[in-house]
Amino acid sequence: MSREGSPTYPLIRNVGLSGMLVSFGDQLDEATNRATLAFRGAVDDLALSGVVETATSLASVFVRFDPAELPHERLHAALADLLQTRDWREAPLPQGRRFWRVPTVYGTELAPQLAEAADLAGLSEQAAIDELGAARVRVLTIGFAPGQPYLGTLGEHWDIPRQSEVTPQVPVGALVLAIRQFVLFSTASPTGWRHVGQTGLTLFQPEAADPFALRAGDELQFEPVGTAEFLRLRETGAPQGGAIVSEVSA
Repeated sequence: MSREGSPTYPLIRNVGLSGMLVSFGDQLDEATNRATLAFRGAVDDLALSGVVETATSLASVFVRFDPAELPHERLHAALADLLQTRDWREAPLPQGRRFWRVPTVYGTELAPQLAEAADLAGLSEQAAIDELGAARVRVLTIGFAPGQPYLGTLGEHWDIPRQSEVTPQVPVGALVLAIRQFVLFSTASPTGWRHVGQTGLTLFQPEAADPFALRAGDELQFEPVGTAEFLRLRETGAPQGGAIVSEVSA
């Protein structure tokens, strides 16, 4: 702890009997999220016997392990040693990430809160579509529902608040926005964020060998299409609503 009593990052903490959390900050910024993604990749590369799984949040890496095979002290030491190897806030992002170009309808009856969000950001609807459709955003973390990504971050003028009331339900594939981030819904769900776009993505397939379509670190661009094209892609059964996927070049 610092003399002021606030934590000093990075920070390693125990989580119950079989978890350990490595935190790089107490709020989201690009460098902190970059550190979590890079450090998780490095932990996976260590292939420590006894580590069961790893996962990232916006600013931390969670390591679940079997304490009978990997004692707390040994894992803590391994993580501490790894932290010392570099400045993780400036580390390159992991290899193997993907870039998704996703056909997206903005506004209309399919995404009825675009105008409200644009007004809060100080933009016309068309300017909002142009800007949101050109933004290339990163999966910052997966959470809230299975396979559901938080993506960002958008410009400061998109630091719009959540709604004062909850929208009863948005459909699978809904693109919602608040506090400089998108959330892309993997299941039909209520939300306090504004529904600005609609995609044909199916993010959670529980019967698949890999149930989650997206991974933390993937990048996405939600390219504007008209309603007719969106419906054509849906009716013809285009995989993932016509999304085009490629590897992110280093």
